Amino acid sequence: MKLHLPLIIGIGWLFAAPVILNAKIERTVEKTFTVQPGGTLKVETSGGNISVEPGSGDTVKVVAKEKIRADSEAEADQVLKDLELTIEQHGSDVTAIAKYNRGAGSWFGNTPVQVSFVVTVPSRYNTDLRTSGGNITVGDLAGRMQARTSGGNVKFGSIDGTVDGGTSGGNVELGSCTGDTKLHTSGGNVRAEKIVGKADLGTSGGDIVVRLVENVLSAHTSGGDVEAGIGGALKGDCSLGTSGGDVKVTVDKAAAFRLDASTSGGGVRADGLTITLDDGGSGRSHLSGKVNGGGPVLKLRTSGGSIRVVTD
Repeated sequence: MKLHLPLIIGIGWLFAAPVILNAKIERTVEKTFTVQPGGTLKVETSGGNISVEPGSGDTVKVVAKEKIRADSEAEADQVLKDLELTIEQHGSDVTAIAKYNRGAGSWFGNTPVQVSFVVTVPSRYNTDLRTSGGNITVGDLAGRMQARTSGGNVKFGSIDGTVDGGTSGGNVELGSCTGDTKLHTSGGNVRAEKIVGKADLGTSGGDIVVRLVENVLSAHTSGGDVEAGIGGALKGDCSLGTSGGDVKVTVDKAAAFRLDASTSGGGVRADGLTITLDDGGSGRSHLSGKVNGGGPVLKLRTSGGSIRVVTD
């Protein structure tokens, strides 16, 4: 019987572990502040989600949702002793920070308490949002939007202002932005509907799709396709490229620019354009020339696919 004892103990732990790990107690902390529009919301948390939406009036309401790994309320109280939760106002700015201070209390690399924030702000308000392992969602706001996560998705609504959003392990999505926009990810897709200002888009492992850009565009990926629509005249040099997919660009039929397109793994097609060729041609691996007399450069590159330029 002694030979079977370790196996029995091991099986016991196997069945007991999910019960311990799944034990969860939830608590909520709420605070509301009166502010002036144009302030900044700063949020930092580890492992939790962040959601910011416009509210009514000149108030900021912060809801901190705590998920605690504990078997009892008393144990949850002990866990929360090592949580530093700061929600405070400085003038028109509001700060919400959740930090767990005891590394020894972590389970399998995760802290025993996870804090997510749900915040409503005035319709004109800036954000500076950071989480190490959750998703970030920003609604329709006016101002400067900054958002960073190391392990989730980032999503913006319609922003009247500027956007700087990034993630190391998810997708980045934007409804629209009137100002300059920077969207980057190391492991997902980048998608945007409309960008009026300058656009800097990048990913190391997915596709880039932007339906309409009205200014200078830089879009590069190492592992997917790039598709973009450029509205009106090119306002400066634009560059789109991929190492592992296709490139497709839609331009205004009357736009004047210099096309510089090259691929190592397919062909270049230019449909509906009036081009004065400098080199190559449609259907070949390289095409360069002046479109409608020339102008800013539209540089297109791929090492593993085809390139197509069409008119809207």
